[in-house]
Amino acid sequence: MTLARLAARHGVAMSYSPSPGLTVTVPEATVVAVLAALGVDASTPAAVHRALADAEAADLTRLLPPTLVRRGDGTVPGLGDELTVIGTPVAQLPLGVHQLDVRHRDGRTATATLIVAPPAVPGPPGRTHGFLVQLYSLLSTRSWGMGDLGDLAELAAWSGRTLGSGFVQVNPLHAAVPGAPTDPSPYRPSSRRFPDPVHLRVENIPEYAHVTERAALDELTERAAGLRQRVLSKGELIDRDAVWEVKREALELVHRVPLGPGRRAAYCDFLAEQGQALEDHATWCALVERYGPHWRRWPEGLRDPRSAATSRARRELIDRVTFHSWLAWLTDTQLAAAQRAAREAGMPVGVVHDLAVGVHPEGADAWAQQDAFAPGMSIGAPPDAFNAHGQDWGLPPWRPDVLAARGYAPYRDLLQGLLRHAGALRIDHVMGLFRLWWVPEGHPPTDGTYVHYDAEAMLAVLALEAHRAGAVVIGEDLGTVEPGVREALAAREVLGTSVLWFERDWAGDGRPLAPEAWRSGCLATATTHDLPSTAARLTGEHVQLRHRLGLLTGPLAQEQGAARAEVTEWLGHLERLGLLPDAPGDEEAEIRAVHRFLLRTPARMVGVWLPDAVGDRRPQNLPGTWDQYPNWRLPVAGPDAGPLTLEAIVASPRLHALMRVFAGEP
Repeated sequence: MTLARLAARHGVAMSYSPSPGLTVTVPEATVVAVLAALGVDASTPAAVHRALADAEAADLTRLLPPTLVRRGDGTVPGLGDELTVIGTPVAQLPLGVHQLDVRHRDGRTATATLIVAPPAVPGPPGRTHGFLVQLYSLLSTRSWGMGDLGDLAELAAWSGRTLGSGFVQVNPLHAAVPGAPTDPSPYRPSSRRFPDPVHLRVENIPEYAHVTERAALDELTERAAGLRQRVLSKGELIDRDAVWEVKREALELVHRVPLGPGRRAAYCDFLAEQGQALEDHATWCALVERYGPHWRRWPEGLRDPRSAATSRARRELIDRVTFHSWLAWLTDTQLAAAQRAAREAGMPVGVVHDLAVGVHPEGADAWAQQDAFAPGMSIGAPPDAFNAHGQDWGLPPWRPDVLAARGYAPYRDLLQGLLRHAGALRIDHVMGLFRLWWVPEGHPPTDGTYVHYDAEAMLAVLALEAHRAGAVVIGEDLGTVEPGVREALAAREVLGTSVLWFERDWAGDGRPLAPEAWRSGCLATATTHDLPSTAARLTGEHVQLRHRLGLLTGPLAQEQGAARAEVTEWLGHLERLGLLPDAPGDEEAEIRAVHRFLLRTPARMVGVWLPDAVGDRRPQNLPGTWDQYPNWRLPVAGPDAGPLTLEAIVASPRLHALMRVFAGEP
């Protein structure tokens, strides 16, 4: 019981429920390890008693928790009647993050961070639709081997003006960890705070036109054209490392061109705005070039971003630090240009950016903010009906106690950076604002446990920063969701994610959910990057793919039968609703019917997976695979798997036939 009380004080679960009516006890060794990662010694019964006694003694002397939230009704939980606020009354404080000073009636004083947030995040201005796409997969005839921010701007401008689309949602554009090869997953980034310059369109940098080494630049553009042709003409995979090698060499040439006065002033303003965070990021990038991407293997002094050795190295590598700071600025300017292009095309939302759930343990954020991450821990998912072994994502979790002690500054800074040029933000695994599954290093995911975060504070910070940016927020709330989470998100007007195939009357007969019964506060889609394309699902090709890779959990015939039954049930539902007027068996007609159904729901936003619009059969990511499948390296393709350029996509008769559904045509 004593260990349970200590664990509860720190938000560490002693048990969990993977399904209704089933409770699983967490191994005691896991609880002890997680508490150790939170700075609490629970290694022996005596240590547990000491830790609990120390915590209870601290309760008697502490006047305030480190961070407080003012609720919509003006109340501040934790601010007792025996405390008097020094300065401006809490009720009169404007939206923002404040230092709260109080005096106890016995004369003691205390200080805490107070978050004053709006009651909700901004909502989309009316109902809208748009494309969902993995940016790297969107190659135009100007791309250097993978999709870039110029392609994003062009897709947004075209779809806004031509189709009346309201948004374009992309994958996380976070900076990746360099390596040989680089991890292609956009969901295991080096930094969530800064974007990756691999997404730059080099020719759109103003100084590009003034490069004097034209022969060298011409040679690089020829290499870039070769990379593009390898993907588009020869059917090879997107090679992010090769793309970055060519772009980096070209950017080195561009960097030699002096900035004009206006550009220099804008660059200096960016450096001042980003401050220490950018200096740390650029320093990490420079150190990686010299010592490799594994910072835990660097010389000991360099493992600490605040050490004297790191300061000396920063001075020695100032040219490289400056180069990487300049790259961050260029990427920021092109992100701004993409959002500007979207809004100028009439998009009410514009670019929807994606926030990954965590960062790579060897990345820049983990190096620069070591105190904020729990050592020896990784986040993942517990065993469930879809994965009996659980999941370990290899991402270190934020410490909830450190976030609170720092007034949620790391989280606030992260959101501010992401929302600079975003019309909306999608939050991957939004349940992580409430709790995360922590797995101790060296243990299987089944030996993990949930650690809870202060959801009220996390949501308040989110509402505040989204309000400041005027941005919509979409939570990816698929999978196992703790009771009350969706209700709390809805209260803050955070949209959820509803995927057609998962929307059933689970409280009743389990049949497909009627369109009018869908929630309005959601982004409604037919699929996601982790799921089969709609064409693959309709034809059963997703089952064949999993069979070829040895991923099926049952006999092939049984899996095919279940897949056919699911599709038949949904198509029957669409036909009964009068949404499938075309001849049965017509794949394109069925995909149009699926999207007619999505429009029949009250969903505030309706997303079209761009590969669905051109009949692509292949998923961008196949969960449960690593080298068996080319995750995150496929260009958008047609039904025959032939890669399509952006120019071919926007001219596709199949795409235009689908998008006429959104124009109200039958």
